[in-house]
Amino acid sequence: MPASSLDQIVSLCKRRGFIFPGSEIYGGLANSWDYGPLGSVLKNKIRDWWVERFVESREDMVLIDAATIMNPKVWEASGHVENFNDAMVDCKECKARFRADHLIEEKFPEMKVDGKSPEELTSIISEKGIACPKCGAKGKFTDARTFNQLIRAKIGTMEEEEREVFFRGEIAQAMFTNFKNVLTTSRKRIPFGIASIGKAYRNEITPGNFTYRTLEFDLMEFEYFIREAEWEKWFKYWLKEEQEWLSEIGVSKKKLRVREHTADELSHYSKKTADVEYETPFGWKELFGCAYRTDFDLKNHMEQSGKDLVYTDPETEEKFVPHVIEPTFGLSRLTLIVLLDAYSEDEVPSAKGGKEKRTVLKLHPRIAPVQVAVLPLSKDEKLIKKAQEVYNLLQQETDFRLEFDVTGSIGKRYRRQDEIGTPTCITIDFGTIGEDKEQCKKDHVTMRDRDSLKQEEVGIEELAVRLVS
Repeated sequence: MPASSLDQIVSLCKRRGFIFPGSEIYGGLANSWDYGPLGSVLKNKIRDWWVERFVESREDMVLIDAATIMNPKVWEASGHVENFNDAMVDCKECKARFRADHLIEEKFPEMKVDGKSPEELTSIISEKGIACPKCGAKGKFTDARTFNQLIRAKIGTMEEEEREVFFRGEIAQAMFTNFKNVLTTSRKRIPFGIASIGKAYRNEITPGNFTYRTLEFDLMEFEYFIREAEWEKWFKYWLKEEQEWLSEIGVSKKKLRVREHTADELSHYSKKTADVEYETPFGWKELFGCAYRTDFDLKNHMEQSGKDLVYTDPETEEKFVPHVIEPTFGLSRLTLIVLLDAYSEDEVPSAKGGKEKRTVLKLHPRIAPVQVAVLPLSKDEKLIKKAQEVYNLLQQETDFRLEFDVTGSIGKRYRRQDEIGTPTCITIDFGTIGEDKEQCKKDHVTMRDRDSLKQEEVGIEELAVRLVS
């Protein structure tokens, strides 16, 4: 049985060290979360898979690592200073602030209101009698007002020298401003892509839904530079690639759908956008996006900077400003969706007879924070010594992420490994050390599969080979 509510995932993440509330000892900060020991590994392994899948395995892609604070003129040229706005409303009772479109869509998930004016949003909230999610008051919202999502900061060593800048609201712009640098140094030919991974920052006001919408978040995306005549072909190609990678990771196809943006929803730079959405406990939500940005960005940066960003075909000498397909992968959101999709509850035999509930994360072995757990049956010194030998052997002969665990009963340790998504547990019992013929054979261990619960005796000498296969 999958997770029926977000609370189950939040509880597991806090309990097992995946995700913690940010600044928790000081009461936290709204929409701020820290990735714990297991969550950091999970997120980084998803990131590494993306890099291998979309960059390292391809001849037409390069990777850059760009600054998060850029010259403010970048955001003027990109249109973010003028267009990167959201309509907000305040509750007159509790003073909480919400994004008007999210307030409506949280209550009516099938109602898409992107692109509507503040006046239209105000009217919908009033007509639908939407209550404040925080205090429950009805009909107590202010009229919707426009706020810019870019987070502002000041740099400079002295107050009179301070200069206003922005934390980047998306990671795309550095790929456009570096277009000529990459072209000159890498000598790529169109079509080719520039990829990037990193933090983006937005003035997100809407509370709730755990890490789905936060002040800072991790993105993975690339700008794929093409000829205008080929945009439809490449749009379809990359939208399909996004969906295929989700299947490779193990995300259920039954919970995925593609939704194309209406004309009112399109961003100021986009001619066509489609989202890959996932059915969460809080409704269908955007996971990945694919946008046709035309030549909007390169042309604007050419005009504003005065720099030549024209591409010259090395064979024909044809000159043109490339068009762009932008597949966007939200790494923070994908980490949450992977946890939601992997979460399962079932019943297994209890040590005392009967059945007991088991919570398990059925994570793909490649991204599981712990891939193999080595567990001595008890705290017997001889078992611990032998288990340590097995652990050391696997460290030397494999690249698996290992854990050695001796705390608690073997049943509780199995339950913990199931909850953190460990695919394989290796148990060392008294048969392993030759003291109990009814258990494993001497120098054999029990290999337990997380999903099927199948247990198999395996010789220590062949253990590494069996795990790899």
